[in-house]
Amino acid sequence: MQSGKAVWPWVLGVVVVGGAGTWLFRDQLQHLADGVAVLEQSAPTSAVAAPKAAATQQPAPSPIKHPLDSEAAADPALPNLADSDAAAWSAVSELFKGEGALSALLRDHLIQRLVTQVDNLDKASVPPAALAFRPLPGSLQVEPGEGGERIAAANATRYAPYVQAFTALDPAAAGQAYKRFYPLIQQAYVDLGRPDGYFNDRLVTVIDHLLDTPELAQAPLLQRDERGRYRFADATLQSRSIGQKALLRMDVAQVRAVKQQLRAIRATITR
Repeated sequence: MQSGKAVWPWVLGVVVVGGAGTWLFRDQLQHLADGVAVLEQSAPTSAVAAPKAAATQQPAPSPIKHPLDSEAAADPALPNLADSDAAAWSAVSELFKGEGALSALLRDHLIQRLVTQVDNLDKASVPPAALAFRPLPGSLQVEPGEGGERIAAANATRYAPYVQAFTALDPAAAGQAYKRFYPLIQQAYVDLGRPDGYFNDRLVTVIDHLLDTPELAQAPLLQRDERGRYRFADATLQSRSIGQKALLRMDVAQVRAVKQQLRAIRATITR
């Protein structure tokens, strides 16, 4: 997508908390960059038509599980969502205090992209137009191992600067920025097609999903598909979500560091 030329059907709020974690997954989200296949999953089609509802009354919205006291923290000078890129970029830059790790982050439609990615991390894929990050430099590193090719230890080097930036983030400061921008965040989530949804609940769900990623005793075994792209040889790993697969491609120390930071962020946004 070329900067400034996308036509966006979604509008999204700056997810400084969720978006910060999102960049760790951009290599998996942009899965064609290094050839790791993402298993596309679709809902099975039932052979029997579902019975018609007896009434047309819409179900009541789900109760909010993790309400935020965001009104007190919200900035009354927040721009309109459509004009929020500059403010969003400024907030993210303040949190990470360095251009290096932010160089992969796209600046246009920043809030829209980040919210969409967060909402898709527990799914099989992300709409390509919604990607917030450029692909990681280099390519997936593999090495011979027991049973075939495995992800090489050297592959962790590709993730190192981004893991370091994410784990160095002050969860309290991130939480404050998140609450400041939450009116835009919630508006974005509604415009994404979730009129009765509460984004903070969704973010907590995604974090919990990522925390459930298994920590492997050794690097996963890979195999190539018919197109020559690498995929996990273990079908249970290959069938996992796009977010969990990204964590599975890091080394164990990186995964544990990311999970520790995710737990700290979760605590900040559920108090």
